[in-house]
Amino acid sequence: MADVMPFNGVLYNKSCLAGVPGEDLLSPPYDIITPEFQDELYEKSPYNIVRVDFGKTLPTDDEADNKYLRARQCLQRWMEEKVLVPSGRPCFYSYEVSYGIEGREYKLRGFVGLVELEELGKGNIHPHECTHSKPKKDRLELMRVCEANISPIFSLYNSRERTTSGILERTNKKAPYIEASDGDGAVHRLWEIDGKEDIATIKKELEGRPVFIADGHHRYETALEYQREMRAKESAPESPRPYDFVMMFLANMSDEGLTILPTHRLVKGLPEDFFERLAPHFEINKVPDTFDITGVIKGKKHVLGFYKGDAEGWYMLTHKGGDLSDIPAALAGLDVSLLHELIIGKLLHGGEIAYEMDPGKCIDLVRSGKYEAAFFLNPTEVEEVEKVALASLRMPPKSTYFYPKLLTGLVLNLFKYTF
Repeated sequence: MADVMPFNGVLYNKSCLAGVPGEDLLSPPYDIITPEFQDELYEKSPYNIVRVDFGKTLPTDDEADNKYLRARQCLQRWMEEKVLVPSGRPCFYSYEVSYGIEGREYKLRGFVGLVELEELGKGNIHPHECTHSKPKKDRLELMRVCEANISPIFSLYNSRERTTSGILERTNKKAPYIEASDGDGAVHRLWEIDGKEDIATIKKELEGRPVFIADGHHRYETALEYQREMRAKESAPESPRPYDFVMMFLANMSDEGLTILPTHRLVKGLPEDFFERLAPHFEINKVPDTFDITGVIKGKKHVLGFYKGDAEGWYMLTHKGGDLSDIPAALAGLDVSLLHELIIGKLLHGGEIAYEMDPGKCIDLVRSGKYEAAFFLNPTEVEEVEKVALASLRMPPKSTYFYPKLLTGLVLNLFKYTF
C-alpha cells in the first residue's frame, strides 16, 4: 500500500528575498506556459522557478550546455546563495488556493507530501487519463539531471472523517510562509506542518486510502521510470531512497473547493453527410439567437453542443442511448466517451482534433475557417473520475481540467535533502 510521508522540503528564503513578491518567483505548470509568458517570467526575477522547471531552449544547445544542465546549475547556485533553503526537518506543507469562478468564491485546500511510488492500477494509486510520450521524455530528463521533484502532482483522496482537513483549517489561520497571486487572481498560500502529532494524524488518515491522480500523469509515470533506472544502477538497495517517492499535493474529495472545467474539441475533416450519420444516435435541435452554448447545455446529461459556423445558431445533440455497450460501464456514462468513442471514433473515423477551454475562442476559430466545427462539453464530475480510476480505466486525454492550477516553486523536493 502507498505510504504518505513528510519530507525536508526546499523553500524560497524569506530573509534573503525580503520584499520580493511571491508571484515574481513562482510559475504556473510548465504545460500551460506559452513562449511569450516564458519570456515574461524570465523578466520578473533572476530567481523565477521557470528557469528550472521550464527553461528556454537555445539554438546553441548541445550535450555540454542545454536547458536541463542550466536548470541544475540554477538550483546549485540558488542553494549556495541561500536563495533556496531546506526546511531542516520533516514537514507536510499545507497549501490553500482562494479563487473565484462564475461569480462565486472558493477555497481549495490540501497538503504537499511524499507518496511512495506504486505501479499504476496495481495498488492504491490510480490514474484516470491517457498520456503522451513527448512530455514524459522532457520530464524524465529534467529529473535525471536535477535529481528533484520540482512541481507537485495534483492528487485526490476521499475521507468523510476530514481529520486532515481539520488540521489544515487550523494551520491556515496563521500567517503563511509564502503567498502569491496567479494570472487569474487566485491567491496561493503555503504553511509548514512540523508538529509530530499532526504529522502522525495525517499519515494515519491517509494510510491505505486510494489516491487518484488528477493532474500530473506524465510526471508520475516519469517518476516510475526514474525509479526503475536508479534501482538498476544501485542494485535494489534495502532501505528506501528519495526516488522511491514522488511529491504530491493531496486534496480531499469530501471538502468543498474542487473545480473541474471542460475542455472543448475542435475538428477538421467533417463529412458532408455528418448530420445523417448523427441522426440515428442523437436528437438534433438547432438553438438560435444565443451563443451561450455552455450555459444552455450546463447540467444536462449526455448532451453536447455542436457548432459548424452558422451565423444563425448552433446545435444541441442529445444522445438517444444504447451505443456504447462495447466499452466498460464506468466509461460509457461519460459525455467525453460519447464524443471520442462514438462521434470521433465511429462517425468521423478519427481526423484532426484540437483542444480549447474558452468557448468564445472555439466559436471564433470555427468562424475563421481554421477548424470546421467545435464540440462543447459539460465538465466531468469528480465522482466520475473516482469511478473510472477505481475500475483501472482511463479517459481520453483532456477529459478533465482541474482548476485552479497549482503553482510551481512553493516547495521543492531535492533528493539530497529529502530525508
